[in-house]
Amino acid sequence: MDLDLQGKVIIVTGPTRGLGPAITMAFAREGCKLVLASRDIEAIEAIAMKTESDGGAALPVRCDITSPTETDRMAELAVKRFGQIDGLINVASDTGPIGDATWNTSPAEFEHTMQVNLLGCFNTMRAVLPRMIARRYGKIVNVGGTYGMRARAGRMAYSTSKWGLRGLTKSAAIEAGQHNVNVNLVAPGMVDDERFRSKWIPEAMSKYGLNEEQAELRHAEEYAMRRITTMNDVANACLFLASDASRQITGVDLPVDGGWASL
Repeated sequence: MDLDLQGKVIIVTGPTRGLGPAITMAFAREGCKLVLASRDIEAIEAIAMKTESDGGAALPVRCDITSPTETDRMAELAVKRFGQIDGLINVASDTGPIGDATWNTSPAEFEHTMQVNLLGCFNTMRAVLPRMIARRYGKIVNVGGTYGMRARAGRMAYSTSKWGLRGLTKSAAIEAGQHNVNVNLVAPGMVDDERFRSKWIPEAMSKYGLNEEQAELRHAEEYAMRRITTMNDVANACLFLASDASRQITGVDLPVDGGWASL
């Protein structure tokens, strides 16, 4: 299927960490014009150079998404450089405290997680939606997580933020749909990334007396598909929801987790 994304202007927040590089490069390979937003200007400039070396066009923008002033500026720069905004992919995220019960989570930790994962997405959406509505065209994809669909002990702040992001996504979808703007959420489960290999696998090996292959299989058995999600799996879901192939899909939570959230 040709997703016909060539030349589309796509903003990606958090393009340098976690799922960010894989999602960014997936849109670059489709021939999109990219606006890359992050607080780390040197890191996004490196990603921009990589996309441009493949023949793409990229605008790195230093942006703290928790600041409405900076997200407004990001949108203005995108339009100034490329003339329009076709899509927004909200990847930037904070893991929050890991392993702490609710009563051991500090107010500062909780607030920071909400600021990045929920307020940050609100700010970027608020900045781009008027421009999309004026053109009667736009695609917003928020990257949530399956912990926002099934609660997880020790991840209260993160889980709460991702549950909230689902509400933000659905409300905006209802409001913006009449203006031909789609708003959806992709919810990755466990992803085979550096953290999975350096943290989850060694912990399973130690806890259950397994070798690396056995530990990976133990994780895979938790999923209906019996395999671990790759970063490209998540990137492909974002591509689909940012394309006109998904023209009649809005307000959905799309788990990309091999069936974990359904079990």
